[in-house]
Amino acid sequence: MALTKATRRQTANRKIENSKQKKQGPAEARKSFNFRLIGYEYDRPFLFIVVILLVFGTFMMFSASYIWGLTEYDNGYYYIQRQLVSIGLGLLAMFAVSFLDYHFFQSTKIAYLAFIIVFGLTFVTSFIGTSVAGARRWIVIGPINFQPSELLKVAFIIIMAYLGALNYPKFKKFSYSTLPFLMVMGLCCIVLVLQRHLSGVLIFGAIGVAMIFVSGVPLKHFISLVISAVVAVGLFLAYKIVTGGGFGYISERIQSWQDPTSDILGSTLQTYQSMLAIGSGGIFGLGFGESRQKHLWLPEAQNDFVFAIVCEELGLLGAVVVILLFALFVFRGFYIAANAPDRFGMLLAAGITIQIGIQAFLNIGVACNAIPNTGISLPFFSYGGTALLIQLAEMGILLSISRQATTKE
Repeated sequence: MALTKATRRQTANRKIENSKQKKQGPAEARKSFNFRLIGYEYDRPFLFIVVILLVFGTFMMFSASYIWGLTEYDNGYYYIQRQLVSIGLGLLAMFAVSFLDYHFFQSTKIAYLAFIIVFGLTFVTSFIGTSVAGARRWIVIGPINFQPSELLKVAFIIIMAYLGALNYPKFKKFSYSTLPFLMVMGLCCIVLVLQRHLSGVLIFGAIGVAMIFVSGVPLKHFISLVISAVVAVGLFLAYKIVTGGGFGYISERIQSWQDPTSDILGSTLQTYQSMLAIGSGGIFGLGFGESRQKHLWLPEAQNDFVFAIVCEELGLLGAVVVILLFALFVFRGFYIAANAPDRFGMLLAAGITIQIGIQAFLNIGVACNAIPNTGISLPFFSYGGTALLIQLAEMGILLSISRQATTKE
């Protein structure tokens, strides 16, 4: 009789536990697994927007890069061939990751280990990486040119989302709501400063501050965090500029921004030629492939300044289409975040969406000379295999979150 009662009690407890897990959903039941695939329907409008951006961006990168490829490598298809390889690998990564339950990343081992490994690789690159224009950001292995800081963006977003979900119940305490975020942001900014990657510091700072705000940190803690971060970065940069610590180019870029015609054969060349390209396009543009500035007048036409070529060839209408596509991307990304089944998914989706949105905003602003030149690429448009592959893998994470959206229940 005693054994029967004990058995019934255990059975009842199992039923209660199973019932709790069903009510809690995948976010709370994550402790019962580390890795599983999901096959629910994804967010089709979001995927459609990503595909349109990718196809549009690929055509414009090809148009902008053809003359440069012909001049530098005697092959006008040099850049597009390499980009297509990255697109193929990126699409495979996107669809593979989209079937992976995103809670796989909500693990102490995965979140911290990924961040430590990528941070360490980025740190080492600061000293032994390939130097370009005085900045050591790249690892070159044969034909592969890899920038670890691009992968660090993903690891940064994952660890920030993990901390935001884990510490949320204790956000009233400064040591949980602010200090861990500051430590992670500080480490990333330090290693990027070592690489002379000021645009990276700007992006990481913007992503971090936005994610902290979205995570629900108390307002007084958030304000103190922003003030502390701004003061610390400002004082550091002022010290480096005054002492000649390798950041003297900042003042040159600010001067170039204020007067793009001051040195059109030197420091203001890119900005000046970019503005000429944008102005030449008018409302309807010169026609696809008909850009004049890409004929070796505009440096990095296939990379940081591809938006200027869009404006020149497709005019104001083409520029508006690009801006609207990124606006739709941000809107749909936040929609996925708002309907995520848990706080970790919400923060992860918001972080990736913020990253792409900020990069697009800054790149377009630089091309139009609305802000100083920061050397930030335009997502899905600029040439760069590593960045594009990682961006598409991030889209897979967003699709994975959309598969478990609360609107499907």
